[in-house]
Amino acid sequence: MRNITGNFCLFSLILILALPLPALAIPAITCHCFTDRSFNPAQPALADPYFLATTQNSFFAVLFNVDKKSIVMKKQQGRSSDDLWVAYWVASRSTVSVEALLQAKEAKETWPEVIAPLRIPAKKLGSRFASALSSKPSAARLAEAVVDELFLRYRLLADAELTAVRKAGASNQELIIATLIAVKSRQPARQVYAEVKNGAKTWGSLLEGTRINTKNMQEEITSTLKLQPL
Repeated sequence: MRNITGNFCLFSLILILALPLPALAIPAITCHCFTDRSFNPAQPALADPYFLATTQNSFFAVLFNVDKKSIVMKKQQGRSSDDLWVAYWVASRSTVSVEALLQAKEAKETWPEVIAPLRIPAKKLGSRFASALSSKPSAARLAEAVVDELFLRYRLLADAELTAVRKAGASNQELIIATLIAVKSRQPARQVYAEVKNGAKTWGSLLEGTRINTKNMQEEITSTLKLQPL
C-alpha cells in the first residue's frame, strides 16, 4: 500500500510539473496520501493525521450522501476542506449545485459574494452560519459554522459542550473524531479532546481502545452517531 500511495503522489507531482504555465492558475493539486494508516503501539501518534482526515471525510460523505472517493479527489485537485463544507452546505439549502458554487467561488474573492445573490433565507442556512456570513468571514470560519450547524441539527453534542470544545481549540477534524470517540466510549467530548491535547492519549490509541473499525469509518460513523443524509 505504501508503494501505491507513494507512486500516486509522485505521479501527481510529475503531472503538475508537466503542465504548461497557464494551467497552473487552476487550484493546485494537493496530495492527500498517507503512508501510515494503522495504529502502531510503538509510535501511537504516527497515523493520527490519517485518522483525522478519514474520519472527517467519512462524516462528510455520510451527511451529504456522496462518494468519499469523490471528496478525496476534489481535495487532491486543490479544493480545500473549508470550501467543500461551505459549498455542500449551501447546495443542500438551495437549488444551486455544488459544482456551480465552487466555480462561482473561483470567480469571486469570498463566499459572501457568492452566497448573497442567492437570497437564501437566514433561517434555512441556520443561525450560526447566517451570523458568520454577515461578519465578512474567512472560508475557515464559515466551514466551522457549517459543522456546528450539523452537530446541533443532529444533536451530536449539546450547545454548551459544542461551544466548550470549540473554545478549547478543536478544529473541524478534531471535533468530529473526538465526538465519535466520546459517543462510543460514553465520555464527554471535551474530556476526549483534552486527553489528546495534553499528550495523555493519541487519536489512534483512543480509536484502538474503543474498538472503532478505522478501515470502515463510514459504517462506524453511521451506526455510532446514527446519522442519515441531509
